[in-house]
Amino acid sequence: MIRCAIGATPRRVTTPSLLPLALTMGDPAGCGPQITAAAWRALHTNPSSAFYVIGWPGLYTGVPVDVIRAPAEAVSVYARALPVLALDEERAIIAGTPDPAAAPGIIAAIKVATAHALSGNAGAVVTNPINKALLYGQGFRFPGHTEFIADLCAPEDGPAPEPVMMLTGGGLRVALATIHLPYASVPAAIADGRLSRIARITCTALQRQFGILRPRIAFTGLNPHAGENGTIGREEIEIINPAAERLRAEGIDISGARPGDTVFAEALSGRFDAVIAMTHDQGLIPVKTLDMWGGVNTTLGLPIIRTSPDHGTAYDAAAAGTAKPDSLIAAIHSACEQARHRARNAA
Repeated sequence: MIRCAIGATPRRVTTPSLLPLALTMGDPAGCGPQITAAAWRALHTNPSSAFYVIGWPGLYTGVPVDVIRAPAEAVSVYARALPVLALDEERAIIAGTPDPAAAPGIIAAIKVATAHALSGNAGAVVTNPINKALLYGQGFRFPGHTEFIADLCAPEDGPAPEPVMMLTGGGLRVALATIHLPYASVPAAIADGRLSRIARITCTALQRQFGILRPRIAFTGLNPHAGENGTIGREEIEIINPAAERLRAEGIDISGARPGDTVFAEALSGRFDAVIAMTHDQGLIPVKTLDMWGGVNTTLGLPIIRTSPDHGTAYDAAAAGTAKPDSLIAAIHSACEQARHRARNAA
């Protein structure tokens, strides 16, 4: 097996395959409550997909609800009712109308779910969408879910793990080298050793969480046609390809910079198990084009498994009652499968 070292794991967490998943409520005025209820209706007859939601019980209308006191109760409840681990101070919420006063509850749900996974009481965390702007007004200091959960996973005597965003959908697995950066900032961002770190994290996750023993990974280029030998930019020659050479010397099967307009077709054909895209849109456009409603966001590099739907709060759909649960259901399935692979590797 290729060894894809990612450095010291902040905490070793054993994830048995039958532990329930911890879902967060997300923004209670968004689509989270509706798609959570719909996911339970679709999955409750399958005990291997058991989950509980951390939130306010009154949000989940149209399905039976059973308030639980601990994650261990969720499996026995799941077949007959949606298990809800209740947060304090439930608020009246109007679907589609964000309420800044809900921010403490939104944050608390993420903290509790992460703590459950770290302590081995939940098999994985699945997060419902949040409105980051709403949280910023209440003092939230992280760019988003991903960075917040990574910080919650930090050991007491060390830094937070470096999280990597991977999107799956339409037959693709796409990790992102940069996320919410202006294009002018990308060359400097990928020149600080980030590409090597992300590739190692991706390789290790593909082995431990996706069951791919010898992952084949591709780097995209940053420039059109991967720079055409330096005639359309030199980032491929000076940054991306040297990183790939170093990684191959470590035993990681990774390509040099591949043209962004063909590499995803190569991955779909089976040549690569995952692609590392240089920018947010470069990676998300093919995934969302192939599977707009079923894409899943997975955070790699953590001592826990975390997935989420690949969409936002969808306030309009929440208000209209038309939110689609497809992406959340896919995120639940993915979290269950990753938990099974990680449990087998930990055995």
